[in-house]
Amino acid sequence: MNEWKQKVLSFLSKNYGFFILAVILFWLKTYIAYQTEFNLGIENAMQQFLLLINPLSSAVFFMGLALFAKGRRSFVWIIIIDLLLTIVLFANMVYYRFFSDFITLPNIKEASSLGEQSGSIGALMNWTDALYFLDIIFLIGLLVFRVVKPNKEARIRARKTVGVLTLGVAMFFANLGLAEIDRPELLTRTFDRTYIVKYLGMTNFQLYDAVKSTQNSTQRALADSSDVNAVLNYTKSNYAAPNPEYFGKAKGKNVIYIHLESFQQFLIGYKLHGEEVTPFINSFFKDKNTFSFTNFFHQTGQGKTSDAEMMLENSLFGLPQGSAFSTKGKNTYQSAPAILGQQGYDSAVFHGNYKSFWNRDEIYKQFGYNHFFDASYYDMNEKDVSNYGLKDKPFFQESEKYIQTLKQPFYAKFITLTNHFPYPISEEEATIKPAETGDASVDSYIQTARYLDESVKSFVQYLKDSGLYENSVIVMYGDHYGISDNHAQAMSKVLGTDYDAYQNAQAQRVPFMVRVPGVEGGVKDTYGGEIDILPTLLHLLGTDTKNYVQLGNDLLSKDAKQVVPFRNGDFITPAYSMIGGKFYNQKTGEEITTETDAMKATKDNVAKELELSDEVLQGDLLRFYTPEGFKKTDPSKYNYNNKNKTISTDKDSTDGTSTETK
Repeated sequence: MNEWKQKVLSFLSKNYGFFILAVILFWLKTYIAYQTEFNLGIENAMQQFLLLINPLSSAVFFMGLALFAKGRRSFVWIIIIDLLLTIVLFANMVYYRFFSDFITLPNIKEASSLGEQSGSIGALMNWTDALYFLDIIFLIGLLVFRVVKPNKEARIRARKTVGVLTLGVAMFFANLGLAEIDRPELLTRTFDRTYIVKYLGMTNFQLYDAVKSTQNSTQRALADSSDVNAVLNYTKSNYAAPNPEYFGKAKGKNVIYIHLESFQQFLIGYKLHGEEVTPFINSFFKDKNTFSFTNFFHQTGQGKTSDAEMMLENSLFGLPQGSAFSTKGKNTYQSAPAILGQQGYDSAVFHGNYKSFWNRDEIYKQFGYNHFFDASYYDMNEKDVSNYGLKDKPFFQESEKYIQTLKQPFYAKFITLTNHFPYPISEEEATIKPAETGDASVDSYIQTARYLDESVKSFVQYLKDSGLYENSVIVMYGDHYGISDNHAQAMSKVLGTDYDAYQNAQAQRVPFMVRVPGVEGGVKDTYGGEIDILPTLLHLLGTDTKNYVQLGNDLLSKDAKQVVPFRNGDFITPAYSMIGGKFYNQKTGEEITTETDAMKATKDNVAKELELSDEVLQGDLLRFYTPEGFKKTDPSKYNYNNKNKTISTDKDSTDGTSTETK
């Protein structure tokens, strides 16, 4: 036994022995993480095999770089590289627990926004996470306690080290070849990061993402005016003419958006402990003057709330990686505030967080917003601040004095934030008992949704008392999911049904309600998503969208196409859906095993629409096209600095900007 032990320790004391041990330990923990931390949708033996082997190529290559060092330094570098790879794995684990997605290079560039989410990140971490660093501690212990004793002068010949790196590269291409058999054109025709991780591994995905991000960053410089032609041809051919019954029915009215943070459609009418969770929003949904959509879906990607705003204001999708708000804040846009501003509308955003979050202070200028009332305008005392900023009730109450400064007609957006993961709420503020699923996030989500409902009720009462209610189009919309598919077991209890991939896709419904004074509304079963909000609103206001670059359709139009693309290339229609590459009967939820020509055509069209949207944003193509009658926005005329100033209204102002005095 001692002789065997000595042989093992002698092997580990050599550079290549320690290297092999580190690779094996990293490989095993990565595979365990794949199985326990991520939902990668393994469907067959080939995918399971690829999942097993895909950590090896990157581990061999990157740890192999340490073999160029001599003696003990080689061992130290193996541990350092192992630690860096582990940090990448661990960061993605924590990120995935809420977003059901993987970190991309633009996410890292948006670190300032992620820093604001420290409370949410803390809630996603478990004490068991430390286990993923045990191998690092073990390797360090072998060195520190001299269990392994590297020769200070020993080093592997450079030729052999190059051979190790070549082996890593060869393993990657073998991995890719097998992946292409199961998923042809893996690297060229997917919007879904899950496929890359499943087939090629976490580290290789990060490299792929870095390459794609670099390519995207050069796209603007290479774009020219001819690139916008394909986009124009597409938008004109997919244009849905306004319904004459509703076109212009809201002309000249104020527009008030109420952004319902993380609010999913299932909350509408949902009862818990014998009482409605959101009684006021339920009543608004059923109001005789409200158009309410039961098959309306969020379509956000990694940008979450900022993606929802991008679609809301521009009818363009968010980017496949990161947030366009952060990375495309200097682009040219043809946004709702600018379109309406040139028709005499004042415009403002109200939000209880600071203006730099999601780069809003820059991109709102490109959108043409006259005013931005951020946290600097509000009383951010400790009692009223939670999670992402000012709680919704004091936020709406304090906003009342600012909305009075806007000239009518105005276009205003109120962004709530209390109903945001991890859904913290005190016993004093909770007016409904939590759910009893055993999942803390899901249970308290019900309580913060009730708080949001009460906040909105008070604000709408103010609008009625002030006379704004009957002179305003009021839009309420949910920006993105509140409960991710990582809480499937709890959601099964909430919804009373099995929560599989199909059901999760259906749960991506969010509210979309448009109340137009004096116009009979009703509950609509039309299928649509956030990309469709802008053309729907503009047509109600009497502005035809046929000359604008907008990828959505007017949901009140008789020509609405009723195809809802998701950011990963999946989609939903009234007849069938594609979820995770599989087709389902939308009515029954049963899998469809035969892909029809119509399904293929829809899939190809969805991919084309997403691609064109990306080209518009990545290439900043709207700088090459200005619709007739529209003037490009001049961002230099907007100033959102508060600096302890008070707002007073200049009723005679003609450019829409605010007058601020000490």
